[in-house]
Amino acid sequence: MPCAPDIITSLCAVVLDVDGVLTDGRIGYGPGDGEIKFFDVRDGHGIVLLRRAGLQVGILSGRASAANRRRAAELELDFVYEGCKDKLAGFELLLREQALTAAQCLMIGDDLVDIPVMRRAGAAVAVADATAETRAAAQWTTTAAGGRGAIREVAEWLLREQGKWHSATAKYFA
Repeated sequence: MPCAPDIITSLCAVVLDVDGVLTDGRIGYGPGDGEIKFFDVRDGHGIVLLRRAGLQVGILSGRASAANRRRAAELELDFVYEGCKDKLAGFELLLREQALTAAQCLMIGDDLVDIPVMRRAGAAVAVADATAETRAAAQWTTTAAGGRGAIREVAEWLLREQGKWHSATAKYFA
């Protein structure tokens, strides 16, 4: 990822879009109000590794969903901002409430609504299957698609660049 070393070392929070980033973007509806989303287990483990290394991780989503909240609880995310139709306003609220600066945040997005936040954040990543405009707004595009390992790819890259990969994964190699 073409980011200056001082930007990489200042990153301490990863902000994730949900639909199209944490998931492959598909939404299914079951009986009643049931909503079905699929989350990649490797992405989840990437989030665990980021948190283990001391980074904050959370979601900023335009949609509110019980599935989002359940996954956030399972992964013990640091923050959850849902129903943010104006994602930039949601991001500004996140910054205030989490006592973060925009420069400390890495935003991962996939669609046009993510671009204002990506431009404001210290670093921006687009998933491989993001829109062309979203990829153009990012400093880096993953090789993996949203909901298919893109978050894990970013987690590994960021932890290696910050020199935290070995400590975050040491228990697996002991």
